[in-house]
Amino acid sequence: MYAHEVSAAMSAIDRRRFLPRNQRPYARDDRPLPIGHGQTNSQPRTVADTLRLLQVPRGARVLDVGSGSGWTTALLAHLVGSSGSVVGVEIDPDLAEWGAANLATYPMSWARIEVAEPGVLGRPTMGGYDRILVSAAAQVLPQELVDQLSIGGRLVIPVQHVLVLVEQHLTGTVTSRHGSYSFVPLIGS
Repeated sequence: MYAHEVSAAMSAIDRRRFLPRNQRPYARDDRPLPIGHGQTNSQPRTVADTLRLLQVPRGARVLDVGSGSGWTTALLAHLVGSSGSVVGVEIDPDLAEWGAANLATYPMSWARIEVAEPGVLGRPTMGGYDRILVSAAAQVLPQELVDQLSIGGRLVIPVQHVLVLVEQHLTGTVTSRHGSYSFVPLIGS
């Protein structure tokens, strides 16, 4: 079910708009591309895998940790639609500003990118998030992100380059592992 929605989002949101000019000729390449500040725009196949695993429904409240160029934030915004909301957080102020400008090229007022608060992983909010996507590898599963999930929520995060799905239930969390991927390190984890 979610494969079709993810494919539609990736067709609707042009990766080129989220790349530096010198990387735009490579936008169709299935590989990570440098965006400056030691960060990358993730490999499209990897992004599609994480989004399928996240299973983003319409109307969801979503947190995008490590939003970088804004591409994943825009993809998430497309998936949730105007009845949902997406907040992207980025630790590098210059990248956050650039990512927000890239995101603004699409008319999706329900999505925004902000600079991450120093010393805070994620963006705690009342009620938590239905979905959390992390696009950088943690050394261990950060409990502070798990704590930001609402009941029924899903978190997808690379932990030591293994993609981990965390599902929040009334009775606790369930984690599962879903393959090995290469990501830049999660700062502050």
